[in-house]
Amino acid sequence: MPSTLGDKLVIAISSRAMFKMDDSHHVYEQEGLAAYSQYQIDHEDEPLEPGDAFPLVKKLLSINERLKGEPRVEIILLSRNSADTGLRVFNSIEHYGLDIARAAFCGGESPYRYVQAFGCHLFLSTDAEDVRSALDSGVAAATFLPPKGADGEANRANGNGNDAGQLRFAFDGDAVLFSDEAEQVYKADGLEAFTATERAAAKQPLTGGPFKSFLAALHTLQAEFPGDDSPIRTALVTARSAPAHERVIRTLRAWRIRIDESLFLGGLAKVEFLKAYGADVFFDDQRGHCDLAAEHIATGHVPHGVANNDQPTLEKDS
Repeated sequence: MPSTLGDKLVIAISSRAMFKMDDSHHVYEQEGLAAYSQYQIDHEDEPLEPGDAFPLVKKLLSINERLKGEPRVEIILLSRNSADTGLRVFNSIEHYGLDIARAAFCGGESPYRYVQAFGCHLFLSTDAEDVRSALDSGVAAATFLPPKGADGEANRANGNGNDAGQLRFAFDGDAVLFSDEAEQVYKADGLEAFTATERAAAKQPLTGGPFKSFLAALHTLQAEFPGDDSPIRTALVTARSAPAHERVIRTLRAWRIRIDESLFLGGLAKVEFLKAYGADVFFDDQRGHCDLAAEHIATGHVPHGVANNDQPTLEKDS
């Protein structure tokens, strides 16, 4: 019988999010594909340095050590490299002792089309165009942003630093966990109209956003651990405040999805709260919020919803 990934939490990560590949990418930009390919082959026995998503990958894989039986977390590597030039990536995976066995090397084409075939719950890449395509196909996806400044660099290198060994996810609400239906009202008609609409619809659950299925998969995995000993913790970090909080609470209740902490900030800046929470990664649809968070915390921009209409895309991934 063909093997499947069953009920595992499956996360796909691009090679440039996993490892630092700036030098080889510079060769590609300056000298072209042939020079890039030869550079990778010439250096294939030199391990790549850990990239921005590396600490997150290590924490995800460590969850398997906490469970008996079959591993419950699977990391898939997706890359625009060919298998030949991508040998350096697999050598680096082996060098760091990462339990990653599945990959797609796409020979210059976009790898996003394989996220559904692998049954991925989340796709992380440094290429916003690939991320948008994955979101359009119904998969939770985010553009992993580079750290900003010395604080961001240090936090990435040290795994962002909550000292409990937990993997802590933080999510914005509208256009991430939930649809952008409420945000559309806010953008079109302002705060008063948003507040009135949300108060009137308080008992009507919001439609799910692009990260609903990923949050549900985390909830399923959390349920395998005692509530006070879970290696995963989740938080909603939203600009909403009372009275717009009620609809959010009732929505999560209707979905029967657990979320550990809910921060209703009423428009306050999120960064200090994310630091206090000890977030390993934060997902938000608004690029401005993401850029501020990336100075301190690994951050994924979710280019979805009304806040991202007509936004430019970032460079191609390798």
